[in-house]
Amino acid sequence: MISLITILILLACVVLAFFVLVQNPKGGGLSGTFGSIGTQVMGVKQSTDVMEKGTWTTMGVIAGLCVLMVMFFETPKELQQQRQPQNSGAPAQQQGQGQQAPAPAPAN
Repeated sequence: MISLITILILLACVVLAFFVLVQNPKGGGLSGTFGSIGTQVMGVKQSTDVMEKGTWTTMGVIAGLCVLMVMFFETPKELQQQRQPQNSGAPAQQQGQGQQAPAPAPAN
């Protein structure tokens, strides 16, 4: 499932790059490219609205897919074993039993 979501995120990133590159930062953008044809078909204001809505929608889709992807991550088995105590029923005194304090030296 993670690989499918990763592919969808990459496709959405390509679409977002398209929307960003097509827009002109000075306001010309797609409508300036097509000249009067863009004005007659969609209108100058309409084309910039479509590009802006497409940019924000694609960004939202990418963010949503990233959140969805995190829900499918699993903790690696090595980390799960480290987090769980090995002797859950043993008292704490028995765990330190192997290390005893050295006996005091005899007095002369």
